[in-house]
Amino acid sequence: MLKRTFRYILILGAVPALILLGSFLFPEKSYAVISILLVIFACIPFFISFENRKTSVRTLVIIAIMTALSVAGRFIFSPIPFFKPVTAIVIITAVYFGGEAGFLTGSLSAVISNFYFGQGPWTPFQMFAWGIVGFIAGLLSNQILRRKVIMIIYSLASGVIYSFIMDLWTTLWSDGYFNLTRFLASCATSAPITIIYSVSNLIFLLILLKPIGKKLDRVKIKYGL
Repeated sequence: MLKRTFRYILILGAVPALILLGSFLFPEKSYAVISILLVIFACIPFFISFENRKTSVRTLVIIAIMTALSVAGRFIFSPIPFFKPVTAIVIITAVYFGGEAGFLTGSLSAVISNFYFGQGPWTPFQMFAWGIVGFIAGLLSNQILRRKVIMIIYSLASGVIYSFIMDLWTTLWSDGYFNLTRFLASCATSAPITIIYSVSNLIFLLILLKPIGKKLDRVKIKYGL
């Protein structure tokens, strides 16, 4: 119970605090330092959640594979704006391996793929956005797997969550502080993009959840994960 509480505090408290601290107090180039610290913070809850070293190493290999698939998917679909399989793969990872694994996969997917798409002060916000989508999916894993309507609702909601966090970055970047009027305007302006992104999450999840899920189930049974 104590370990779980610490993991939740780290993900839901320390990580957002670090991002906001970097936005308000440090120069723009500090995003690289913040990104590195976020990777470290994302790894801590994942490793704390495992007692068995052999099991944790095997699971880490799966996380690396899922992250690679996520990054590759973002590359492959880069010609199609806002239509990416990243969120779906992060959700699938979280559903089968827990919220901590989902948070780690989402964070790593953002920072690694941005070596191609471009690093910047937006990177920590993308890391947290995809990470928290994965973390929440882990909490809802049973519902997502057993009730299709929950899977549909969350796949659409995940696009809203991601856009909400990135609109927050847009507001802080523009004004240097939180301006509610600008934030609401940013949300309204990005609404069409949010809709496309949410629908793409649903499409990719409908396509990928079952085939990838079957393979992950086999791996879990074979290696006792």
